[in-house]
Amino acid sequence: MNKTITPSIETIERNWFLVDAKDRTLGRLAAEIATVLRGKNKPTFTPHLDTGDFVIVVNAEKVEVTGKKASQKLYRRHSGRPGGMKIEKFESLQERIPERIIEQAVKGMLPHNSLGRQLFKKLKVYKGADHPHAAQNPVLLKN
Repeated sequence: MNKTITPSIETIERNWFLVDAKDRTLGRLAAEIATVLRGKNKPTFTPHLDTGDFVIVVNAEKVEVTGKKASQKLYRRHSGRPGGMKIEKFESLQERIPERIIEQAVKGMLPHNSLGRQLFKKLKVYKGADHPHAAQNPVLLKN
């Protein structure tokens, strides 16, 4: 009988990946990013541990959606005050804060608990092609 080996926190190797969101479909891109953040692409994947890698997303403003979602998809946020709900369409949010679109899509695909919050901190999304993580030598993530 074989024993299942749980990797220790010291032995988990964390890499940095770079993803270009230009001309990529939002949902497919978010699913790919969530898989890498969670560590499901590694043989050492453990459901209750953070075994994933860091992901840098550039060109967030150039992500695409299919069909009529650009004019119909809604993003809601609430201030916590009575009547404090703000609703915004995809098009206007993409002009204003394009990073939030990718962040919300990926966050919805991660576990909704403390592990998910820890994994989400390893996602870095930037508008434009520049990012401040050149020192980490990120590898381009293949499609």
